[in-house]
Amino acid sequence: MEEQAIQTKEIMEVCLLAGKIMLQSGGETYRVEDTMTRIAASFGLKQTHSYVTPTGIIFSAEGTGPTRTKLIRISERSTDLKKVDLVNSISRGISNGEIDLQEASERLNEIHSMDLTFPFRIQVVAASLASGCFMIMFNGTWNDFLPAMLTGGAGFLSYVYFHRFVPVKFFSEFLASFIIGLMSFFFVKMGFGHQLDKIIIGSVMTLVPGLLVTNAIRDLMAGHLVAGLSKGAEAFLTAFAIGAGIAAVVSFL
Repeated sequence: MEEQAIQTKEIMEVCLLAGKIMLQSGGETYRVEDTMTRIAASFGLKQTHSYVTPTGIIFSAEGTGPTRTKLIRISERSTDLKKVDLVNSISRGISNGEIDLQEASERLNEIHSMDLTFPFRIQVVAASLASGCFMIMFNGTWNDFLPAMLTGGAGFLSYVYFHRFVPVKFFSEFLASFIIGLMSFFFVKMGFGHQLDKIIIGSVMTLVPGLLVTNAIRDLMAGHLVAGLSKGAEAFLTAFAIGAGIAAVVSFL
């Protein structure tokens, strides 16, 4: 009985670690719950229950002994779909009987400690190029491609640095969009840029919460109302911060 209780605890730890990695990396709520349930069932825990929100996971397992329940808190979230894919691969391997409990725990801990993000300089360059391309996509002219690149790169750079000093997304997004609006205005004023609206629209696209909106809609469609509404509210606050920063520049200048 004691050995079975220990094994149940280890299975729960693996399930919770997989769910934590996926939730922190931008995975949908229903995907996290489904992955944890499948992993537990593959290791012999058929009666499991999970409740996932963007800020926490509650997981319980029923066995021959008393029901075990554990809660973990999610304090930081980012976008790293590579980790989500790696956890999905491990989950499929567990379901197919290719990965045992010990190996799954080791591989999940390895993924959790990984830093799969691109170097910061590459992120800034990618944000700059994306801003210029978005500006063209919104019917901008090639004369504004370079101004859009510069403002988009500066906006993303300022967002990352502001977020390090002020760990509140609303303020860092507001300040980043304010800088984007300020730079766009001065580029147009100096004659370096031509279409102010197109430059601003292309530049702020790197700050737009596209993944949050998508996950919110998918969670709502899957019936996860609490998670869907909370993610939607977070996306709304981000959009409001971006709009407020641009509006502040347009109002005063």
